[in-house]
Amino acid sequence: MEETSQDKVERQSEHLVAGIFAHVDAGKTTLAESLLYCAGVLKKRGRVDHRDAFLDTYDLERERGITIFAKQARFEAGGFQFTLLDTPGHVDFSLEMERTLQVLDYAILVISGSQGIQGHTRTVWSLLAHCHIPTVIFVNKMDLAGTDKTSLLAQLQQQLSTFCLAYDLTDEKTCEELSLLDETMLEKYLTTGNLDQTLLQTCFGNRQFFPVFFGSALKYVGIQSFLESFVSLCEPKTYPDTLGLKVFKITRDKKTRLTLAKVTGGHLYPKTMLEEIDEKIDEIRLYSGSQYEMVRQAEPGEIVSLTGLQTTYAGQSLGCDQTPYLGMLEPVLVYQLDFCDEVDDYAMYGELKTLEEEIPELEMQWNAKKRKIYVRVMGEVQMEILKSLILERLGVSVEMHSGNIVYQETITQKVEGVGHFEPLRHYAEVHLLLEPLPRGSGVQIASQLSLDELEANWQHLILSHLESRRHPGVLTGAEITDLKITLVAGRAHLKHTEGGDFREATYRALRQGLMKAKSILLEPLYRFTIEVPNERVGRALADLTRLGGTYDEPTTQGEMTIIQGTGPVATLKDYPQEVISYTKGLGRVSFQLEGYAPCHDQDKIMAQSGYDPLADTENPCGSVFCSHGAGFYVPYDEVENYMHLEARYQPPRPQSQMTREIPVSFDAEDDLKRIFTRTYGEYEDERYLFRSRQAIHEGKSELEKLKADTTSQSYLLVDGYNIIFSWDELKELAKTSLDAARFRLMDILCNYQGLIQATLILVFDAYKVQGNPGMVEKYHNIYVVYTREAETADNYIEKTVHEIGHHHHVTVATSDGMEQLIILGQGGVRISARGLKKEIDFAMSRLRQDQLANPSTDQKGTLLESASEADQEVLKAWRLEKKAPDD
Repeated sequence: MEETSQDKVERQSEHLVAGIFAHVDAGKTTLAESLLYCAGVLKKRGRVDHRDAFLDTYDLERERGITIFAKQARFEAGGFQFTLLDTPGHVDFSLEMERTLQVLDYAILVISGSQGIQGHTRTVWSLLAHCHIPTVIFVNKMDLAGTDKTSLLAQLQQQLSTFCLAYDLTDEKTCEELSLLDETMLEKYLTTGNLDQTLLQTCFGNRQFFPVFFGSALKYVGIQSFLESFVSLCEPKTYPDTLGLKVFKITRDKKTRLTLAKVTGGHLYPKTMLEEIDEKIDEIRLYSGSQYEMVRQAEPGEIVSLTGLQTTYAGQSLGCDQTPYLGMLEPVLVYQLDFCDEVDDYAMYGELKTLEEEIPELEMQWNAKKRKIYVRVMGEVQMEILKSLILERLGVSVEMHSGNIVYQETITQKVEGVGHFEPLRHYAEVHLLLEPLPRGSGVQIASQLSLDELEANWQHLILSHLESRRHPGVLTGAEITDLKITLVAGRAHLKHTEGGDFREATYRALRQGLMKAKSILLEPLYRFTIEVPNERVGRALADLTRLGGTYDEPTTQGEMTIIQGTGPVATLKDYPQEVISYTKGLGRVSFQLEGYAPCHDQDKIMAQSGYDPLADTENPCGSVFCSHGAGFYVPYDEVENYMHLEARYQPPRPQSQMTREIPVSFDAEDDLKRIFTRTYGEYEDERYLFRSRQAIHEGKSELEKLKADTTSQSYLLVDGYNIIFSWDELKELAKTSLDAARFRLMDILCNYQGLIQATLILVFDAYKVQGNPGMVEKYHNIYVVYTREAETADNYIEKTVHEIGHHHHVTVATSDGMEQLIILGQGGVRISARGLKKEIDFAMSRLRQDQLANPSTDQKGTLLESASEADQEVLKAWRLEKKAPDD
């Protein structure tokens, strides 16, 4: 059947969007000027140091010589209409740069030939990879003394990608390397001696290689060949026929609000009504530098500036474009605004919200108690720019004080939160299941509630309330993250429930769950690169240890040593000034955000914050119930005694004695095989699967088994080498023979398994064994796992606990503190190496006591004793040769 829907029709567009990126001072804006000059847009190339660059349109940019806001320019080349987006290179404006990624077709990464790969270069590279944007590399400033193409290319291949290839189609070696990217291209190259341009475009578009060019933007060396080669690698893009827009920026031209967006489908016209926001487009402007032209129609692939829209925001999708915007960067510093002039802070808060539209990461907050405005910034440079913008826009001077770190909170265990809101003539009850997620997951929201239990409109309202705001934690009031919130139960009243009732019940359920759960504080980390003179390495390493950082083995390059590692933002943020001081200006430090990790001084930060979740009246933890026509408040720890719906989640029962466990029967081998297969994937070579002497039968699926058997199954996972080097007996034996220690542990655990009757899995690291695919074997009554190459015992245990921890009782024996924390978050129980030793000693002691206290009286020691009386007589006579037995 033929497609007739309009949104299925696709057409090619000659409009392409290319972004240009670099570490600050790599010559990015200078290269943009040279490209525009080469394309005939400029009659004269501007210079950043002369303050006449075409794309530096703001006075602040010209004064400071850096790009602050992303700007655009249009040019034609090779039959394409390009929009070039010049992005900020300073790390403090990384979020402005990141927002442009969602509308790019191609990227140009500029690297300074004199500096090589720098800190922000790595951040940009990882973002481009995350967004899967085809990228060319231009190594600039090759006119400076000391630059070397060979060493720079080697650095790119080592630190960015082995597929960074010097692009010169006149060079036979380059052509041979490119031909190996695709079998068809290799065949054509061997046949004709030429590379197929269409296949080259496809490989480039799929990020199979990254062309590298060398030149000097300032001296206009290599610019024309670079532009021609870049254009030859581009290909038209395909868009649907239905209108779509992707908003990536809000800005202002004087007092006119502009919505910058990419047309991702159909054609756009003035006066078009956007139904999602119920607003009409007034003008369509196409900017190039500070100038623009108004058009009566915009084509797919074009970057447009729209007037007349008041509610749009960066990252918004309109029309057929429904691709989500998932930013990876976020500010880690919070500052308080103190106005130098006599102004009303709250009135200024309203004025400044317009600035937040242009710089969304500011996330301005009003603290009613202190009557102060707080903003988030990436660093000191952005802070200074913000002060200048406030003075320019509002005519008010401002200072920023009390810089704090942006902490986050998460939970380590699964818990159900209950919220009830029932003052007179109101009613709502909500149950939310909270589950910890891996770092960097953010907050995920879902529902597993049947429409028979709660109508769809109420469920949608609950989920909307959860998505509508950032929720504070209960340790310091910091934003929660890395957890999944699932709606599992809810109830409304046919007559008395209103929308606001579910808002109250939802927020209270979340807070009640957080109060019940074990929470931890997370702090932001920097990945740092520190370059110091060789004689100052000792000082740098001592400082990093003092500041709580971890680092790799330092590397020496001539007279300088490079140290790379990670550390807390709180302790490292002011360290660059120290390096400059003790190296007399020779040292350099660059940072890039690494993510969040458990806070190294949680108790101290909690004490400094002074936050009391029970005193937070804006975020109550308890619920409101009704009795005798009046509402009354119930504290969070008593809500379960009053709730109207049954709990949907039963936490695992704490087990102080593993040896007291009542065993249940189950097919453990099939379960383990499924876990192993899901962890490693299917293997054609069966010898790497379970080497058990027992036959392995294909059983039911895990889901079917759980439905058939609701009883909890018991597993004990043991981190082998962690135990060996924690028990004195085995540690001494390992000094002589690690194999002997390993088999001794296996024998001990075999005896112990016979007492507890749980499935016992002993895991050994084999991750350093090259080519090792991983193996599981049956050793008597236990399973022994040897992990595959590049996988540690920790990884295997975490995956296994995640797989079965919420359905079965799982205990993990290890003394690794971080692993214990993860095990708890996955629903498992942990026991230390020392604790396991005590358990085994206790169990064996009890066994010996039972044998001594209850000697067996019915066991027969010999064949004669076990025979019947008649048989005994026959055998006795046979033995005495008095009578021969019958055949």
